[in-house]
Amino acid sequence: MLLNGKTALVTGAAGGLGQAITRGLIAAGANVAIVDVVSDSLSAFSEELSTEGLGASHAAFECDIADAAACELAIMGATNTLGPVDILVNNAAMGMQHTRLDHMTNLVTIDEIEPDVWKQFIDVNLSGSFYMTRAAVAGMIQRKRGSIINVTTSFFTMLRGSFHPYGPSKAGMEAMAAGHAKEFAPHNVSVNVVVPGGPADTDMVPEEAGFNRADLVQPAAMVPPIVWLGSDQAAGTTGNRYIAAEWNSEIDPVEAARSCEAPIAWPDLAGAPVWPGGKPDE
Repeated sequence: MLLNGKTALVTGAAGGLGQAITRGLIAAGANVAIVDVVSDSLSAFSEELSTEGLGASHAAFECDIADAAACELAIMGATNTLGPVDILVNNAAMGMQHTRLDHMTNLVTIDEIEPDVWKQFIDVNLSGSFYMTRAAVAGMIQRKRGSIINVTTSFFTMLRGSFHPYGPSKAGMEAMAAGHAKEFAPHNVSVNVVVPGGPADTDMVPEEAGFNRADLVQPAAMVPPIVWLGSDQAAGTTGNRYIAAEWNSEIDPVEAARSCEAPIAWPDLAGAPVWPGGKPDE
């Protein structure tokens, strides 16, 4: 019960990763605000949790995270219903299945990506995480505690040819997390990234991809690093990314974290900036 008494909010909670993360947080003692834009899926997941006796441990909020005002309302609703948000998991995202279901075997080219599709990916995957972070962090800063966990993707996926708009939108999210980690650190608010560590067994990898589903990263792999990062055991841990598939749950969590930990983004490329008068202030 590492998270006993804490309140978490998970975006994209009705999806494959989101459901696993939600269940893991509840099992660790947290009350969880589940947020999703797909109302039918959200209602079905909420009813499922209630049927399992977890009705008092969660509250559901329909929210389009691409709408800044809706994010503010979701944070307000979670706070009023479950208590101030201690843990924010920015998990919601549009995947490449929204371009074509065979995108893995027949890569998507730039002429297929209409401007409105590009905008929608950026609005959800990048701006949505910014809006939700902005809505949640004010209370965290005021209380001098909080954990923000962003679900991004592998660097390979970010840089892969013909994997737009998903790759660039997640690269932007990763860079944003690095900057927020530095900005919020003086207020005792941590920002970290967790990635599955490969294609995950969710709807983002459709059957048309041709993979053996048993070879995909299982959604439950996301739970141990996210639960640990939200706990008091991880206090002061910020600016890192964790590969969930490499987390060893058989060893002490601190050691497990170290075994799959690296800095967020690409700080080695930012060590010698060209700047008037020397280096800029951090």
